[in-house]
Amino acid sequence: MSIFPSKASLDNRLIGIISAAVIMSLSACGGSGDSNSPNTIDEEVIESPPVTETPPVENPPEDDNDPDEPTTTLVDGTIVNTAALVSLGEQLYNDTNLSTPAGQSCASCHSLSAGFADPNTQNPTSLGADGISFGGRNSPTASYAAHIPAPQIVMRTPPNGGNANAVRIGGLFWDGRAESLEEQAKGPFLNPVEMGNSDESEVIAKLRNAAYAGEFEALFGNNILDDVDRSYDYIADAIAAFERTDVFSPFSSKFDQVQNGTASFTAAEQRGENLFNGRAQCDRCHSSDADQPQMFSNFEYENIGVPSNPLLPAVMSDPSFVDNGLGDITGNNRDNGRFRTSSLRNVAITPPYMHNGVFNTLREVIDFYNTRDTSFNQLPEVAENVDQGGNIGELGLNENEINDLIAFLETLTDQ
Repeated sequence: MSIFPSKASLDNRLIGIISAAVIMSLSACGGSGDSNSPNTIDEEVIESPPVTETPPVENPPEDDNDPDEPTTTLVDGTIVNTAALVSLGEQLYNDTNLSTPAGQSCASCHSLSAGFADPNTQNPTSLGADGISFGGRNSPTASYAAHIPAPQIVMRTPPNGGNANAVRIGGLFWDGRAESLEEQAKGPFLNPVEMGNSDESEVIAKLRNAAYAGEFEALFGNNILDDVDRSYDYIADAIAAFERTDVFSPFSSKFDQVQNGTASFTAAEQRGENLFNGRAQCDRCHSSDADQPQMFSNFEYENIGVPSNPLLPAVMSDPSFVDNGLGDITGNNRDNGRFRTSSLRNVAITPPYMHNGVFNTLREVIDFYNTRDTSFNQLPEVAENVDQGGNIGELGLNENEINDLIAFLETLTDQ
């Protein structure tokens, strides 16, 4: 049984959905740059071979569109019915027959019930399709992923003032290597750990046998499944369209209700918000631009000194293993240990935390920020480039203040 709303309910939500825009390039569950990492889930971007010849498609989908229904323009310029595209995306997202062996889907590691993170919180990374292997990084939540900006360089003034600096923001995954939801969606199918398919043609062969294959052909053309590369692109388009719906970004948390004037914070929650934006300094990194929806992230890259996780598969195999994050993408040593700042929406229900899943509770996370520079039990995985801004690492929060801060963070959970 699908954990997602029915197609009818999704259709009702789709009126007014804005067409997806082509996202500019800078540099999948995946991304590039980690192809040499051991057993990586959500950490490998797969590039499809270039299409040298495009055969004609029977019954072009744009010819069948009802002019009164919303449409979406895909990356290649194809115009399709939005409701049909999202319906396909939901089915693809939940289809456990698209992995090798069968049994793994996007929803396996990004479940609605867990804030679109992995519902199995007992391990720092996600279990692969083979039921034995584990990924290389903690699976990030897919909630609100549509609001992560494209990778880019912007000018920003530091929180403590001074001259504006050029900073890197945006991009999907911990190191931002995927440029768009469409690119992100392609990686997991071919990742040897996550879904285990050998190539795009193996995925399309499974799609031909899917119950919704007829819907796919009705939307994209009767002979579209004969074109592996274009079909694979359309799979990504459909999943991305589903991820752009309000199923993933409902803005239904108590925080949102307070902002809309339909709810009020408790005394503890209000104290926690004051700390968040004050002495705890959370808003230094977990606050969006004033003209943007509040994502509780500036989407910049930081090395906050997260310690190595001895339970990470790569570390268990090689205790000297170091994940350089953005540094492995840019090749710049100054980027070593930097990872994109995560949104805090649904943070209370999406453990474990950090790129390597080293912290299991919000209290552990806050304790780390509170005592990083005064407790040396856990040294940084990447010692250079550690952020020393403000009082992070020596906040001086007491137990009551930590409880209040957790109370506020729990208001960011969607209802």
